[in-house]
Amino acid sequence: LWVVSSEPEEPTPSVPPPENPYLIGVGRADCTGPVADVPLMGYANPDQTAGGIHTRLFSRAFIVDDGSKRVVFVTAEIGMISQRLRLEVLKELELKYGDLYRQENVILSGTHTHSGLAGYFQYTLFIITSKGYIKSSIQPIVNGIVKSIDVAHKNMRPGRIFVSKGEIVGSNLNRSPHSYLNNPEEERNRYKSNTDEQIVTLKFTDLDGDGMGVFSWFAVHPVSMNYTNRMVSSDNLGYASYLFEQEKNIGYLPGEGPFVAAFATANSGDVTPNTRGPYCINTGERCDYLNSSCPIGGTRMCVAFGPGNDIFDSTRIIGENIYRKAKELYGSAKQELRGSVHAAHQWVNMTDVTVQLDSTHSVKTCKPALGHSFAAGTIDGGGDLNFTQGAVEGDPFWDGIRDALLGAPSKEIQECQNPKPILFSTGEMNWPFPWHPDIVDVQIITIGSVAIVAVPGEATTMSGRRIREGVKQELEKNAAFTNSEVVITGLCNIYTHYITTYEEYQVQRYEGASTIYGPHTLSAYIQHFRGLARAIAEGKVGELPKGPEPPFFSNLFSLLGEPPVDRSPENTTFGDVLQQVHPVYKVRDKTFVTVEKFHNSTSTWEVVHTDASWETRFYWIKGTANQSNATVEWHIPLSAESGTYRIRHFGHYKQRVIFPVITAYEGSSHTFRVTKTLYSL
Repeated sequence: LWVVSSEPEEPTPSVPPPENPYLIGVGRADCTGPVADVPLMGYANPDQTAGGIHTRLFSRAFIVDDGSKRVVFVTAEIGMISQRLRLEVLKELELKYGDLYRQENVILSGTHTHSGLAGYFQYTLFIITSKGYIKSSIQPIVNGIVKSIDVAHKNMRPGRIFVSKGEIVGSNLNRSPHSYLNNPEEERNRYKSNTDEQIVTLKFTDLDGDGMGVFSWFAVHPVSMNYTNRMVSSDNLGYASYLFEQEKNIGYLPGEGPFVAAFATANSGDVTPNTRGPYCINTGERCDYLNSSCPIGGTRMCVAFGPGNDIFDSTRIIGENIYRKAKELYGSAKQELRGSVHAAHQWVNMTDVTVQLDSTHSVKTCKPALGHSFAAGTIDGGGDLNFTQGAVEGDPFWDGIRDALLGAPSKEIQECQNPKPILFSTGEMNWPFPWHPDIVDVQIITIGSVAIVAVPGEATTMSGRRIREGVKQELEKNAAFTNSEVVITGLCNIYTHYITTYEEYQVQRYEGASTIYGPHTLSAYIQHFRGLARAIAEGKVGELPKGPEPPFFSNLFSLLGEPPVDRSPENTTFGDVLQQVHPVYKVRDKTFVTVEKFHNSTSTWEVVHTDASWETRFYWIKGTANQSNATVEWHIPLSAESGTYRIRHFGHYKQRVIFPVITAYEGSSHTFRVTKTLYSL
């Protein structure tokens, strides 16, 4: 008798569940929005507009209740959370749930994909680079985040949470090593790498041990889909979510099914997934180490490349690496979280924080400003003009243009931001709205011994380590938080660019030039996060001052023109297929695309892929004379079953009779065969 056994999909915990288990809810909802003509958010390039779908974007929500208090953590596959987006979401939650979900106990985080839509900001700098405040962009994001919380709220049931952590080697690279080396040697010697290779995973199950979801944090920039990309994409972290959910939600299409897998970025401010490093794309030589530029072409020619053959392959490789380690940690997780949940939140005026360095010395933060090296960009996407990273002196030419158009920075802000040569004195620019925020959220939630620190920007590797260390020290003054695990979540609640250490700031590479509140920004954040952690540890959260509320600006405007009336080419109509599929191929929520398989037994078509699937690509190309083409690709996986298939496309076109009319259309390819071999016909 031969017995074949395997480890169960959800290993049964060896320890019985607690008497008073957590109530847990998980939810997911689409937040993609329009995929044509809207700028993508991340590379600050208004010309990089959406032109199709690589993968759909989702919001994923996790709710944990200890019987008396409740916390919510949401990660959305967008560039970052803006202040306006958070305020809009909180307003919708208040209408639905009263004060159950509010600013104190809800963390909103963006995965930081650079291939999500822009247009959801209320500060002028972002309005300019995003082509304004775009209602058709922000509304699907608000709706998706709120719906994901709705789904989690409705699905709450008793469950268990386990924490585990490990390392992923070879999937991230420090893109500003020269800045990192400016940190104290004794501090650097405590770590084996100039990036955080740690991945932390929370496993959520019901009381029967059946999986509900997983949440993981890893420090990497989702920029495998680089600045040349025009398709909406969730990038590498999104692909990790896709793989985990597809494995757990068997029989469901992407974006559907009960199991929710979320991946958030951590302290990734100086971290790239483009692990082959930067090269001069015009000569093949290594870029200059200090300023990441090339002898011919400057910073624009210095580009870092991922491990794959192209951006799709690199996204796949990094995403798979993250997914595989998270899956391993999920399967082996044994350390169970027990104890209360807590939430602490404050609004802080980051332009006027006094930081007490010791008993006799204090320093202050500054009004926001961006340095010259901000315009240089990074090895993941360089600037077009002749700026370079590492600039600690201004340029008379650009400073003259700045002074003529925007006015010169005041002496006060120049001294405060020193050694940053100021390109944009955004804290002194208020037309038509302030260019940068003054009021910023700081927030921590804890679940048992795990603390989630909501960082309102992009903390560098060492900055994140210092924040974690400070929070851990405060929490562990209470025995309930002994051996606490502190995780950094970036891009939360409001976007304030970068957060470098004081030492990294002195070098003034891109990250330092983009640390907008000056050289003591990190110290100010650590002081406030320590205060929140101390209040949690001492049970004094209710005594925390609320802080000054942020503004909610009216009369925001869009710089996008009204979409024109659509026209079809002569002798065609909308939905006509311009180039048909071949008759045979050898194997290799709403949607614009479906791939459908015909079942002979029932004479019905089954949808096997949508535009949320990794294997499909939907390109939208704007043509001339108000004519545009949609191209659909299905990259047939080896796992595809033999049979008869068709590809369908769904969309809308705009016509004008008396008033504009939006009309739905659809198009379908001819049927075609997928077969394991051409000889099986």
